[in-house]
Amino acid sequence: METLTAGWVLPVTAPPLRDGRVAIEGGRVVWVGRGGDPDEPEAPVRRLGAGVLLPGLVNAHCHLELSHLAGQIPREGGFVAWVEALVATRGNVSENGIIDRAEAAIRALEEHGTVAVGDVSNTLVHLDLLWKSRLAAVVFLELLAWDSARAEATLEWAETRLAAVQGSLGPDLEVRLAAHAPHSVSPALLLRLRGRGGPAAVHLAESREESRFLVSGDGPWAEFLERRGQGHLAFAPPGVSPVRYLETLDVLHPRLVAAHCVQVDAEDRRVLARHGVHVVLCPRSNRNLLGETADAPALAAAGVRLALGTDSLASVETLDVLDDAVELHRRFPQLEPEGILRMATAGGAAALGLADLGAIAPGKRATLAYAPAEAVPDEPHRFLLSGEARLERVGAA
Repeated sequence: METLTAGWVLPVTAPPLRDGRVAIEGGRVVWVGRGGDPDEPEAPVRRLGAGVLLPGLVNAHCHLELSHLAGQIPREGGFVAWVEALVATRGNVSENGIIDRAEAAIRALEEHGTVAVGDVSNTLVHLDLLWKSRLAAVVFLELLAWDSARAEATLEWAETRLAAVQGSLGPDLEVRLAAHAPHSVSPALLLRLRGRGGPAAVHLAESREESRFLVSGDGPWAEFLERRGQGHLAFAPPGVSPVRYLETLDVLHPRLVAAHCVQVDAEDRRVLARHGVHVVLCPRSNRNLLGETADAPALAAAGVRLALGTDSLASVETLDVLDDAVELHRRFPQLEPEGILRMATAGGAAALGLADLGAIAPGKRATLAYAPAEAVPDEPHRFLLSGEARLERVGAA
């Protein structure tokens, strides 16, 4: 057993502790309190310094296998132009190149206080890297098939792929089936995924182009499908928002991890809250690609369960979810800093079903993060969201 001390300890699910202490044994938290508390266990003390100790961060939505596209995809020209450039560019590198850049991205996550990821993958080529890493990972094997005739074959391919990687999985690595988005996955495939209890994740209500396509069936996304040779496929637009479209298909459920949700209205927010969907906000990616972000205060006020993610290095500069917490604080200063940090920790852990992460409490895993500071901050939450704090991973010695 050992005890970690810091200027502040932020348990997240309990009030912050000035001059806090955390006792760790066997990789688990066994006690949280202040120095001098009568029930503090006897143990060697490791003094971290004047900074802030908090749970390790959870990046609930990223694309590690797109890390090789860092700096390669222009962000001007709108969302559909970005998607088109990504599709044209992502295959211009060897599998080894993809794996090398994914490995570097995983190392950066480990070094900067992230302890778990919700990783979206189309290939699973980097699965062994996650298995060997210190990250807990839920990998969403993302399916795309706009042609309804391909629904059964696409699901069969995914089932075969899952069976092939079962030996690579473990308690800290899980693969779940996901759908890309309601405008890129046919209703037939969405319904088949529903039959398996899913989909487990989806990009939802990200862009105006997606919303327009589902309401009227035209616009830039319809033109993109035409250029991709899929314009002939029959599609009767449901005439409703992406959120309400998925509700009509009965694929909204409490285990669903829905990324973005930028284009939602008050009724959409009520629907998301009613179904218990976990919404992962990606404020930097949305800012870079769309020039706008999800209305986090309105989502929170509606009771939607919120987490934070980075999206990929094709749309953001880092995979450090603290940078997204800082951006959210900058964009919405009315949000309580405590709530934003909860999204980056406990909210992400809940979204991924990682019950022993996201908080500092007895029984939780002692995979923590520490932000050094020259002097004890007056307001630890605001210090973390100032843009000046940098995190490092901390655990048992």
